[in-house]
Amino acid sequence: MPGTREKSALIAMSGGVDSSVAAHLMLEAGYCCEGAIMHLHWDADRGLSRNRTCCTRRDMEDAGEIAEQLGIPFTVLAYADAFRKQVIDKFVRVYEEGGTPNPCIDCNRHLKFGKMLQAAADKGLEYVVTGHYARIVYDKASGRYLLKKALHAEKDQSYVLYMLTQRQLAHIQFPLGSMEKREVRAIAERLGLISAEKQESQDICFVPDGDYCAFMEEYTGKTYPPGAFLNLEGRPVGCHQGAVRYTLGQRKGLNLAMGTPVYVCGKSMSDNTVTVGPESALYTKTVFAEDVNWIPFEALEGPLQVTAKTRYRQKEQHATVYPIERNGIRLEFEEPQRAVTAGQAVVLYDGDLVVGGGTITKTK
Repeated sequence: MPGTREKSALIAMSGGVDSSVAAHLMLEAGYCCEGAIMHLHWDADRGLSRNRTCCTRRDMEDAGEIAEQLGIPFTVLAYADAFRKQVIDKFVRVYEEGGTPNPCIDCNRHLKFGKMLQAAADKGLEYVVTGHYARIVYDKASGRYLLKKALHAEKDQSYVLYMLTQRQLAHIQFPLGSMEKREVRAIAERLGLISAEKQESQDICFVPDGDYCAFMEEYTGKTYPPGAFLNLEGRPVGCHQGAVRYTLGQRKGLNLAMGTPVYVCGKSMSDNTVTVGPESALYTKTVFAEDVNWIPFEALEGPLQVTAKTRYRQKEQHATVYPIERNGIRLEFEEPQRAVTAGQAVVLYDGDLVVGGGTITKTK
């Protein structure tokens, strides 16, 4: 970035072990570092302490203490308004439209690698550094920055980073991409960092109890009324508690006595109906996505053999991807895929290389 100091970095700190060790490794490598944590939502304002979420008041305090231990300046970046508009509002909208959102990807896109990169530039710092487990490599032949999986597959986080652009990749570093978690914790213990044994965040940070529908009702002031469960023939078979409460592939909590197990197979938000059926009705080979980002090349010109994931923890599946209009793609999987859900990301790979990805819009 123009006007930045060489070998300088803004460390995106969370108060956890990964970002703490990432900061230490950058200091060891001779970088001039500053730490920052994002203030994103009302839990932090209310001082709520959660064990399995990020960005709470306790996390801010921990991050400040770790920065002091490491001897680097520390600031809190006030991004609550942007987080509400670009992450929470979309989260609500996607659920209300019948999809299942991925707010962590939107936070990465707009906040962590959007506004924080601008904050780094404003401070004259060359890079933003996070504790993500992934790797960035510059390819001289193509002149492009490549995103690759972490060296150790069990911690790979490349799925939530597929949206990174060339401009962003040029000014991001992931120091933990070649490390195992046990190595990271060992470094934190050796340094005496308070994050050494801290639990990892797993829940959605603004829905700490997991009840996203209750959050949506509080946030919007709306209520999501009961409606009809329908079978695959469109006949009512029971009453649901609000269509937004159900996700594709769900079996538990339906409270339907139909003789055989049934699963959520579809929803009509306009009619407030939830369709249920056998598990066999959940499978599809054809998936469409939009808002696609490509990493090793500018655009897809024709069919390409890839492996793909439609969920974070899913094992990659073989598929062929085809370009379609308006920067969209069509994926044809070799084997039928279960419960592919609109609003989630589909991420494409070639070995350990992230080819790109986009937001799932529908299945055939």
